[in-house]
Amino acid sequence: MAPTFVVRTSPLAWAEADAVMQILEEAEAPEAQAVSLVEADERRVLWRVEAYYEVPPTPAALEELGLDAAALSIEQLPETDWVARSLENLPPVRAGRFLVHGRHDTQLPPGGLRMEITAGTAFGTGHHATTRGCLVAADRLLKRRRPRRILDLGSGTGVLAIAAAKVSRAPALAVDIDPEAVRVTRENARLNGASVLVKAAVRLPARGARFDLILANILAGPLVDLAPEVVARLDPGGALVLSGLMVDQERQVAAAYRNRGLRLASRLRLDNWSVLVFMRPALPKKTFPRKKGPAGVLPAGPSS
Repeated sequence: MAPTFVVRTSPLAWAEADAVMQILEEAEAPEAQAVSLVEADERRVLWRVEAYYEVPPTPAALEELGLDAAALSIEQLPETDWVARSLENLPPVRAGRFLVHGRHDTQLPPGGLRMEITAGTAFGTGHHATTRGCLVAADRLLKRRRPRRILDLGSGTGVLAIAAAKVSRAPALAVDIDPEAVRVTRENARLNGASVLVKAAVRLPARGARFDLILANILAGPLVDLAPEVVARLDPGGALVLSGLMVDQERQVAAAYRNRGLRLASRLRLDNWSVLVFMRPALPKKTFPRKKGPAGVLPAGPSS
C-alpha cells in the first residue's frame, strides 16, 4: 500500500531537524514508510522534516516518542495515479510502421499506423527495447505474410496483439495471467477500434487451439519453461517472435526451441535486449501418383 498520510514539522534549525528525523526513522511504532528533510528557508537555514505513513499516527503515539505533537501537522495526501503521471512525459515511439503514443500526446509526427496505448499498471508502452523490438520484428513478418490466427502470450497492455491484428485484420488472442493486464488490453483494443479482432483472457484455450503467429514478450526463464506448450500451439509454417531476454540469454532460449524442431530465422538486438524469430517448417505437400493404364502402363499424354 502506498503511503497516504504525511507528518510535517515546522521549520527547524539543522541540528533539531536532524534529531527529529532520526527519532521518526528509528521508531517501530508508529512505523514511517519514508522520512525526509526538506529545505524550508534557504536564507535562514531552516529545515522541515516530513514522514510518510499508511495509517496516520495518533498524537499520543508521537508524544511517546518525545515529540511535541502540537507542533506537528498531519495531512492526508491526495490520491495520485503515479503510473499515469510517470507516463505523461514519455514521447511517442516509432517501431517499424507503428507509432505508439499515449493519450497525453496531442502533437504526433506524420505517418505511421497510430496506436493509442494506455499502460495503467500493465507492461508495454513501446518504450522498452523488448516491446519496440517485437513490434519491429512483427512488422517485418506482416509485410511478407498474413496470419490467420494470432496469439500474444504475456500480453501486458495488448500492444503487440493490437498491432498485428490491425495490420492483418486477423483475430488475435491476448493472454496474460494478470487480470489487470486483461482489463487494460480490452480498453486499449476499444481505444484503437480493434475490439472485434482482439480478445483477452487470463489463460490459453483448450490444447487444440493453434496459431500461425505467436508473439511472446516475457522473460528468458519462462520462455524456456513454456517451450513445449508454445511449440505445440504453433501451426506448421507458422512464425514465433520471442523477447524479454538479454543478448547473453539467446543461446539458452534458442536451444529450447531448436530442440523442438523450430528454425531460427532472424534476430534483432536493441539496447542489449534480443528478439528471436523462429519458423516452424511447413508440412510437406501431398503428391498423388498418376494412374496407371492396363498392365501398369502409364496413360499416354496428349498427341502432338
